[in-house]
Amino acid sequence: MPALLAVSRVIDRFNAFVGRNVAWLIFLAVVVSAGNAIVRKVFNQSSNAWLELQWFLFGGAFMLAAAYTLQQNEHIRIDIVYGAFSRRVQHWIDLLGHLFFLMPFVLLMCFYFVPYVSLSYRSGEGSPSAGGLVQWPGKLILLVGFLLLAIQGVSEIIKKIAVMRGDIPDPNPPLSLEEIAEQEVAMAEARND
Repeated sequence: MPALLAVSRVIDRFNAFVGRNVAWLIFLAVVVSAGNAIVRKVFNQSSNAWLELQWFLFGGAFMLAAAYTLQQNEHIRIDIVYGAFSRRVQHWIDLLGHLFFLMPFVLLMCFYFVPYVSLSYRSGEGSPSAGGLVQWPGKLILLVGFLLLAIQGVSEIIKKIAVMRGDIPDPNPPLSLEEIAEQEVAMAEARND
């Protein structure tokens, strides 16, 4: 288990680095969007390439941050149902969900995206819009996002098994409503200082 946990830490560090730095894609998308709007209003010029670049940047931010979102336990789940169970049952739900839902889905997506991206690259697939961009970079972003999500899924499975075996402490221990309220007050006070 120590070797697997070491692999998990490497995966976590890599996806944290990607997830934190991908925020710059949002900034670039805003700059491109603002620049495109100014050029369109001031010079009465527009380009489909600039619009598609915005989409690529925003899609890249979304897809490349998905693994980091999973790592930070910020992904969507139905907490009303999930929160009603004991922490032990929650661990089992997470583990089985990762094994039987997350991993098959992301591996299937990776399997299908490899030829999809390859064909797009080899054919030099262009935009269906006049003056648009080539399409393979956007498709490659999808593939890379799912690959990052797949390796993060492996890391989450390793950590979940280690927590259930007692090898590592629970990284997301359950909090009472009072503890949650205290954390929110502390965060608000930190922001105001």
